[in-house]
Amino acid sequence: MKPKKFTPAHKSNNLAELVCSNSLKSTSPEKASGILKLEMQELDSLIIKAAHKSKLPAGGALAVDREQFSNYITNEIRNNPLIEIINEEILSLPKELNSPLIVATGPLTSEGLSRSIEIFIGQENLSFYDSISPIIAYESLSNNHFFRASRYEEKEGDYINCPLDEEEYELFYKTLMNSERIEFHNFEKPNYFEGCLPIEVMAERGVDTLRFGPMKPVGLIDPKTGKRPYSVVQLRKENSHESMWNIVGFQTKMKIKDQKEVLSKIPALKNAEFLRFGSIHRNTYINSPGVISNTLQSNKNPLLFFAGQITGVEGYSESAAMGLVAGINSSRAFKNKKPIVFPTKSALGCLTNYISDTSNKKIQPMNINLGLFDIKKPKKNIDKIKKSSNECILEIKNTNQIELDLV
Repeated sequence: MKPKKFTPAHKSNNLAELVCSNSLKSTSPEKASGILKLEMQELDSLIIKAAHKSKLPAGGALAVDREQFSNYITNEIRNNPLIEIINEEILSLPKELNSPLIVATGPLTSEGLSRSIEIFIGQENLSFYDSISPIIAYESLSNNHFFRASRYEEKEGDYINCPLDEEEYELFYKTLMNSERIEFHNFEKPNYFEGCLPIEVMAERGVDTLRFGPMKPVGLIDPKTGKRPYSVVQLRKENSHESMWNIVGFQTKMKIKDQKEVLSKIPALKNAEFLRFGSIHRNTYINSPGVISNTLQSNKNPLLFFAGQITGVEGYSESAAMGLVAGINSSRAFKNKKPIVFPTKSALGCLTNYISDTSNKKIQPMNINLGLFDIKKPKKNIDKIKKSSNECILEIKNTNQIELDLV
């Protein structure tokens, strides 16, 4: 619907605008997020292709330049002769369907369409509140108070690390606890995704919670002291020329004046220039079990597919993966072919199984993780997961059942 109408979190006219982190997480084939990317790559994912085209150094993570990433995807779609873009707000689902339709309206689905979806699925949408991390100008950092490193690496790494000693951490924590936060309306009940909590919510759980979360110092040695710091705030680059850096894991719902005050207690950020303040927005998703099948078809009407984060997955790659599954299966439905059920030994199958498993009465948005794989004792058999996934990737690559000539 952009640019005619924007959500509270979106600013760009382009498609594929990243409003939270700029990282698609690990690419390691031994980690669940890496396995998922390999499978998506074999299926010629536009999102993964765009991420590699616009990637920034970020250790083992696939971080991207937001503008390059968005521009690449926008241009690919605009220049595709088989795609027509209509920039209008859709207010309701069609009453009748004669061909497949994919609803991929994201976690910020507009109010009118949300109501229509709610009526269609026969139950209330669930919601949680997702916070955005601040972005800092590099030139405003205090040079003597940070060092470059990636965890567990001896050479200079891709992250800026801002160490705090015990006294500095206690001052930061005290200021954070006394900060003012965005107030919710009486009718709103926050239901945060556990993997994306605002720092002030984490801090309320105890004085050391942040030191075991986004401010953990493990795997880092401060070259000035030769020791591991008491706590560390990490910054990850936002663009290729390193002028913009986001504060890793520092989602927040603090008011702007309080963000300045709290973050200035971090020595490296005492004079920081904020290029973007943290903010908060409402995310909507469907409680999918019993509503959406593992082929991403609606149980009520198999011609209606759901895709993306609205299905109950969490993360950029996971959301895009659901788009791949919905795209493949809607194409097959159009040709009157049986939709594909991805095996639960694959990352794609893990995710579709998680959101469709009716033994789950109420789901919480979930990132891909090794615990979802259909492998016995996954913690002791990581090699089995990797081997099984490689077999699934090979099967995905070679099978003549999966047709990518989308209509």
